[in-house]
Amino acid sequence: MESTRAAGPRLLRSFAVRSLLGLVAVQAAVVATLVATDAVKRRSRIRRSGFPRPGTFEGEVAGTGTAIYTYGEDLYEQMLAAIDGAEHRVLLETYLWKDDEVGRAFRDALNRAAARGVEVYVVYDGFGNLVVPRSFYRFHPDVHAFRFPVLRPRLLISPVRATGLTHRKLLVVDDETGFVGGYNIGSLYATQWRDTHVRLTGAAAFELSHAFTEVWNHPWGPGPALPYRSSGGWDSRVRSMSNTPPNLVYPIRSVYLDAIRRARHHIHLTTAYFIPDQQILAALVEASRRGVDVRVILPEHSNHVLADWLSRGFYATLLEEHITVLLYRHAMIHAKTATIDGQWSTVGTANIDRLSLSFNYETNLEVHDAAFAEDMERIFAADSENCRELVAEEWERRHPAARFAETVLVPLRPFL
Repeated sequence: MESTRAAGPRLLRSFAVRSLLGLVAVQAAVVATLVATDAVKRRSRIRRSGFPRPGTFEGEVAGTGTAIYTYGEDLYEQMLAAIDGAEHRVLLETYLWKDDEVGRAFRDALNRAAARGVEVYVVYDGFGNLVVPRSFYRFHPDVHAFRFPVLRPRLLISPVRATGLTHRKLLVVDDETGFVGGYNIGSLYATQWRDTHVRLTGAAAFELSHAFTEVWNHPWGPGPALPYRSSGGWDSRVRSMSNTPPNLVYPIRSVYLDAIRRARHHIHLTTAYFIPDQQILAALVEASRRGVDVRVILPEHSNHVLADWLSRGFYATLLEEHITVLLYRHAMIHAKTATIDGQWSTVGTANIDRLSLSFNYETNLEVHDAAFAEDMERIFAADSENCRELVAEEWERRHPAARFAETVLVPLRPFL
């Protein structure tokens, strides 16, 4: 009798293990099929460097000059000019840094700055640049460079606090000029991707300086420690929010939730990868139900096929809740922006996905200003002209194999 009783739990465990292994095998097969199919389609997919350019929008918020850049070449020109004009200190942090014409231009500008006596601090992500030869990162001896490690010893002690990539893209020069947004460093992004970056000139640039210093000064950082510097003011209409995994601090997600829940008229959201958690999704749905016009711009085809398919698993819910889904065509839209009710805006490095909101090092600007929001709405309108609207009838007609793939991939959502 006892052996019979013991056999039951063993059979259940065996069934559970086999079911899990079976699901993993199916998922692996689906992912492999999607990647292979996308590789074939990518060859015939139209990518245009001549996609609409919304332009550059300059303004002022609480005494700080602002400029919103929507084209990489324009942004890089200003960033390089800022580095070349640096007198005291340059702080640069980036996720991707390509070994190409643009990448070399930034490396050489930093080396020139160090050679003339400017303090130069650089952080770049190790995982994001695994395919870049180490020989590319040839810095002047006085450049303080830190390759953000792929594996950190703290993973063995505190895996939650030691995870995360530095997905941030920011530059601060002399604590007076700061840049932050979605643009990585590379020639591809200069002309072939649609992204958004902001320049701050004035007191609010301190916000980005502080964000860089937080990462540099962590216990696993390279040293020497950087001093924290005061902004000299209390106006909070422009502030940065930084996710800091070692401290389990993820303010960007909370600020997004608060802003969405406050929305009364419209929400204009642009993101490269849309894989929201249940609270973010519920907040958008609730906003739509109370009459808010919710519009989301996503790439029709991004540079990550798996992220695309995970994102598509949310389309049915969005369309059922009368949320407008706009698919950006013929180019990769990589911007991470939102503007709400003509009053509140955010631009930064964080996507609406689990990695950005609950895992990686990220920095977003939060801006409370009607004129800035008006410029953001102009950009959204210009991008919308290059989109096609996905309608419920079209989505319902998708192939059963697509529905199957979306369902099988659902368990992967927490990992992307």
